[in-house]
Amino acid sequence: MTAVGIVANPASGRDIRRLVASASVFPTAEKANMVQRMFTALGVVGVEKVFVSVDLGGISANVLRAVRNRPKTATPWPEVRFVDDDAITNGAEDTTNAVRRMVAAGAQVIICLGGDGTARVATAAMLAGPGHDIPLLSLSTGTNNAFPELREATVAGLAAGLVATGAVDISLATNRATVLEVTSGDRSELALVDVGVSTARYVGSRALWHPDALTELYCTFAEPDAIGLSSIPGLLCPSPRDEPDGVVLRLCPVERATTVVHAPIAPGLVLPVGVADWRPLRVGERIEVTTRQGVVAVDGEREIELHGGAAAVRLRADGPRCVDITAAMTHAARAGLLRHELSPGQ
Repeated sequence: MTAVGIVANPASGRDIRRLVASASVFPTAEKANMVQRMFTALGVVGVEKVFVSVDLGGISANVLRAVRNRPKTATPWPEVRFVDDDAITNGAEDTTNAVRRMVAAGAQVIICLGGDGTARVATAAMLAGPGHDIPLLSLSTGTNNAFPELREATVAGLAAGLVATGAVDISLATNRATVLEVTSGDRSELALVDVGVSTARYVGSRALWHPDALTELYCTFAEPDAIGLSSIPGLLCPSPRDEPDGVVLRLCPVERATTVVHAPIAPGLVLPVGVADWRPLRVGERIEVTTRQGVVAVDGEREIELHGGAAAVRLRADGPRCVDITAAMTHAARAGLLRHELSPGQ
């Protein structure tokens, strides 16, 4: 049976950057509507079952009401199964548990609604088990969204469904992303976009939104039109996401910098950032973090506290297999997969 998993994070887009900047908020109703639009698209291309995460924020409740009240004359949806096997924690564990359950149940594609942090947690769950080769499609509903795409859910659902059913070959419509692995003692974390090292002493509110205390920055890719920490190298030394190498920067106070970049660190927040030097980061390269007192942030969220201990960052080529929506829809158009020829008189 062809199946797709959908994980929607009710907390995405609600971190501190929403208060210190002008970040937008994706309301619960819109996240639920996005899931429903994907149901329609998945049904059109022949997906038979959809696994949906359960939450206490109202997304799954809205979706359940829509499933129960769906008119019989409407476009058929796939069979919907809510993944409620685990207790809800209102934390990252909910995404981890849901993804693992969906993979075990046979989902051929996982769709993730959230920001960089949600996509990172979903990726870690997939890479840690048998879901390593299952395609991931990340849609942007968070505050900082460098990795997920801001795309219409209907089109994303069509692309995911075409890949899941095999109508579009996986080799033509997916790309393997790189990831950053940061280790400190027995702690290991993955980052899809960036690892930032700061002299801030504590994890605190987690979201890293001000660059003053940053000393080192490692990025898997750096695009000029990005938001977040990766926008710093994106405006200084762009590194496309479809190339294997990343970039590493040493940062410093603006008054001591050789180069200053005015970067969009968060929505509505463009700040000057001092850069001492930068260079490419090669796949497989492992770099020791020079800052010994501070915190390490992965994809914009502080995760690891450094209290004199060593840490290292390595760029890996074995990241998630990501659905390329444009490529999937282009191949579908060329093959006429969504076209039906009518004979005269029909």
